[in-house]
Amino acid sequence: MRLNQNTVLLGKKVVLVPYTSKHVPRYHKWMESEELRHLTASEPLTLEQEYAMQRSWREDEDKCTFIVLDAVKWQAEPRPPEESCMVGDVNLFLTDLEDPTLGEIEVMIAEPSCRGQGLGTEASLLMMSYGVTKLGLTKFEAKIGQENKPSIRMFEKLHFKQVAVSNVFQEVTLRLAVSEAERQWLLEQTSHMEEKPYGLAEPVTATLCEQDWNYPLPRPDNCTGDKCTVSSVCSRPSE
Repeated sequence: MRLNQNTVLLGKKVVLVPYTSKHVPRYHKWMESEELRHLTASEPLTLEQEYAMQRSWREDEDKCTFIVLDAVKWQAEPRPPEESCMVGDVNLFLTDLEDPTLGEIEVMIAEPSCRGQGLGTEASLLMMSYGVTKLGLTKFEAKIGQENKPSIRMFEKLHFKQVAVSNVFQEVTLRLAVSEAERQWLLEQTSHMEEKPYGLAEPVTATLCEQDWNYPLPRPDNCTGDKCTVSSVCSRPSE
């Protein structure tokens, strides 16, 4: 979804950033785990397919994806690369054509050492607040594997109620209708959230080829080999 491509959501424990091509290698590494593929009902993809999926999700207007970063690591000085701060992702799928106010939410904390610390809870709350205030959502749904008890308990703590069980797909469906009282509760839980623009002033590391450097800007003088660092806003496409 292009709506959130320049949006950062800052919480206390997590920071949500748009899913870009630089995040793909680590995400692909996560999804090599059979356990994670089972928990997320995902098929194994090649790295090339993962890049194609990232581009597709960026363009699809019915999918909103953020990468979840560890806020403590991300806010350290000097600022580390985002890839080293990645702990998971959170998604909203707006795929019910009959009800555009319904969003299916998914959250994954892929790093085992980061589970059980409330990162998934805050990531879900930030995403739900974004869905309510920016996407006009009034209902949320979560589909979780029956054996994934921690995730079921987490969504129940977020006021979701179990509405269906599928023995065929071995999953539980939970829903939350955002009444005015639930909306106020959600906004209170995320009152600390800050929304900021994404990456406007961060240095960019680009891979350059001498023969195809045909953009309006001159080739930077500090290039060495096929790498250079551009510390200002660059007109070369970033995706």
